[in-house]
Amino acid sequence: MKLLLTLLIAYLLLINLDAFLLMRADKRRARQKRRRIPEAALFLTAVLGGSPGIMLGMRVYRHKTLHTGFTVGMPLICFFECAAVAAALLAAYLG
Repeated sequence: MKLLLTLLIAYLLLINLDAFLLMRADKRRARQKRRRIPEAALFLTAVLGGSPGIMLGMRVYRHKTLHTGFTVGMPLICFFECAAVAAALLAAYLG
């Protein structure tokens, strides 16, 4: 149980760091008028557990904050991810 929890925490830290850095990279590319990171890649990263990192990147870099898909979608993804993690932890604790 402890190993699984440790691996989950490590995974979530890494995916959120990656998500945050993707937002930084996309903002830089936007400023430099270079090829951008596709929104699908950002959403995939969020669905894989990186939604808090994406949301933090949105705030820090003021990026994608006017896109409804991001301002509504990311908190929804984050909510469902938190609920899934909480349910899994509860099931592991009780089971």
